[in-house]
Amino acid sequence: MREAVEQHKEQFIEELKQYLRIPSISSLSEYKGEVRRAAEWTAEALEKAGMEHVEVIETNGHPLVYGDWLHAPDKPTVLVYGHYDVQPEDPVDLWDTPPFEPVIKDDKIYARGATDDKGQLFIHIKAAELLMKEHGALPVNVKFIIEGEEEVASPHLGPFIEENQERLSCDSVVISDTSFSAEDQPAICTSLRGALAMEMTVQTANSDLHSGTYGGGVPNAVHSLVSLLDSLHDSQGRVSVEGFYQGVPEPTEELRREVAAVPFDEEETKRGLEIDDLYGEAGFSFKERTGIRPTLEINGITGGFQGEGLKTIVPKEASAKISCRLVGDQNPQAVYESIERHVKQHKPAGAKVSLEKFIQADPVAMDSQNSFIQAAAEAYEDVYKVRPLFPKEGGSIPIVEVFGRVLEAPVVLMGFGLPTENLHAPNEHFHLDNFTKGIETAAQYLQKLS
Repeated sequence: MREAVEQHKEQFIEELKQYLRIPSISSLSEYKGEVRRAAEWTAEALEKAGMEHVEVIETNGHPLVYGDWLHAPDKPTVLVYGHYDVQPEDPVDLWDTPPFEPVIKDDKIYARGATDDKGQLFIHIKAAELLMKEHGALPVNVKFIIEGEEEVASPHLGPFIEENQERLSCDSVVISDTSFSAEDQPAICTSLRGALAMEMTVQTANSDLHSGTYGGGVPNAVHSLVSLLDSLHDSQGRVSVEGFYQGVPEPTEELRREVAAVPFDEEETKRGLEIDDLYGEAGFSFKERTGIRPTLEINGITGGFQGEGLKTIVPKEASAKISCRLVGDQNPQAVYESIERHVKQHKPAGAKVSLEKFIQADPVAMDSQNSFIQAAAEAYEDVYKVRPLFPKEGGSIPIVEVFGRVLEAPVVLMGFGLPTENLHAPNEHFHLDNFTKGIETAAQYLQKLS
């Protein structure tokens, strides 16, 4: 397979460039036509790879793309998931090259969507194409379901999975939308934290007030907000909300060893971030805090006068955006309700406080010893000559939990990105060595499953 990948390498890179030139930004309505163009391009790529029953499926948002090849009787069925939508390119002035005009530098391809997720998704399409060209068939049954709304929390894919269980039924779900632990260290992520996001708004008087006339005599919305936010954590970095830790398991020694096996340099991290100290819940390492423990973070604060210079007022309103990462059996709705109760109990005098929920997703964990995950580990080792690690990711891919629960199939997170590739940021890129080795690894995985 290595020779076949090398033979078609330049062609595949040129095709990837075409894919990356489509500004399929799902969150901005003015790009709706470009998102559809990316869906149609994806469908054409599946047809070219030899997939059958290829369809662009309408939703109330952006389209899904489906394709399959089901001619391997008595062999497993693998469902490949990916997304063709991308984040906005802002801030454009921080890009070294145009975000939707792919450029290759130092054996990396720079463009929005290069690593998240067009480059990684394209690996599986090309692996299927090469296997079909070489053998006229695939070693196992393969289905693809590709969406255009991952970057806006997949509002329509979840219901589609629920309504199409038989069509999507499989023995394992394969997703490439995660990263290696380091440049030469493959990784198969085996847990993802759940998510909960909300906005807290504090209101006091019916108008901003003159701080000379009213200051010290009326409640200040910013003061009230800061007081409330400060009440959410104790001095040891632990969330102070009663009930927040309901469902959080105590980590086993085996789990802590698996987390500790992932390389981490504390001093290098501090130097790279230009900070003096790390922070977090007492009694846990940085990797544990960011992978297997729940969090509550303040993402942004707004209130009072924000312009140049000074305006001496007592603000009438202030707000904060808050997000939680959840683990184990934490229930996002239950956590939200516990925060609501906390806010009512700690609301400063004279303040009216409201919460608005935006996102919720359940956490998910996979058994690293599952046979489908171990087959993926063997495929990585065959190609990269290094056994992958099994990190616990702090981020969330909400649809992973839905796939595993509804289809009752193990989810294999075969990432080929690197944590340094600026996903969601200016100068996003993808290492072409991992693109080509990824194609070989994905093909090897399907062959192992046969």
